[in-house]
Amino acid sequence: MKNRRNRVLIVATSRKTRGGITSVVKAHETGHIWQKYNCKWLETHNDKSVVHKLIYIIKSFIIYLFILPSYYLVHIHTSEPSSALRKLPFLFIANLFNKKIIVHFHSFSPKSTINSKYKKVYFYLFQKADIILVLSEYWKNELQKVFKLENKIKVLYNPCSNPDFSTKHNKQKHILYAGTINARKGYADLIKAFSQISNKLPDWKIVFAGNGEIEKAKLLAKQLQVDTQIVFLGWINGSEKSKAFQQASAFCLPSYAEGFPMAILDAWAYGLPVVTTPVGGLSDVLRDGKNALVFTPGDIEKLAQQLQKIVEDKELRKAIAEESVNLNNKVFNQSVICLQLDNIYSELFNHKNDK
Repeated sequence: MKNRRNRVLIVATSRKTRGGITSVVKAHETGHIWQKYNCKWLETHNDKSVVHKLIYIIKSFIIYLFILPSYYLVHIHTSEPSSALRKLPFLFIANLFNKKIIVHFHSFSPKSTINSKYKKVYFYLFQKADIILVLSEYWKNELQKVFKLENKIKVLYNPCSNPDFSTKHNKQKHILYAGTINARKGYADLIKAFSQISNKLPDWKIVFAGNGEIEKAKLLAKQLQVDTQIVFLGWINGSEKSKAFQQASAFCLPSYAEGFPMAILDAWAYGLPVVTTPVGGLSDVLRDGKNALVFTPGDIEKLAQQLQKIVEDKELRKAIAEESVNLNNKVFNQSVICLQLDNIYSELFNHKNDK
């Protein structure tokens, strides 16, 4: 058996689920830390029916009980209340066995988590952790205001993905939206804003890549008479995802709340100029007119102006695209983030701090 002092158990959702946590763990999996710390990904949740979810987590917990003794550090990924509640027994047992614990917090809204009726659940998770990882300075400040755990809280940005250029695709007059199509992500605002300028941009299209409220979105596009300029790809990955990002000339995510959206990181990885809202962790890095075009969530008039600007001003589009590349290479690069996580792991391996 390998030395448990050099082993990390990752407790997170299934690699087959759609979402940010899965994307983050997959990114970490490709880095040097996975082999260095003999990491194992214990999958605890899937996207199937309630019965399947229940069977899945029970099976995962049984496996967890058997393998936990051979690991020194347990790295738990969690987000919204349902996820936090699922992780409670895993954290309790890890604490009982005196394991070092990281709680990696991926929530998109303080209101739904640390400022909700589930506040005590999160306090328990964070109190028992040796280190709490959050996605930005914004989230560090939010946790500190509520729980006063500043010595435990560290910022670890989500990493950009590795773009796939194995097959080349030419740019099209596309503004890409990628992610779940729901109210929180602001898809309706994008359709409404585009409808205000579509007659000025007859050759341009909004391309939606994601699952969710597709039929509602189609109906809205038809009502606003822009359905011929809006395309719905559904949920895509692999080569289809690469094609959509390569063909896009700009990216837009008009979200109302985020942790640190992987879709924006994907856009930066592919060198796309971004139009978005300064929500969640994005507020750490966005500079309007410099590395993105920014607007307040729900401000449809401003969104329309920013979309028109990114389309019509080619030099601005090029300049912001260059900043996207810089963010990908220097701040959110996978190697950079993995090195930071390596340092965090090393800190726990080298110091036996009391909880």
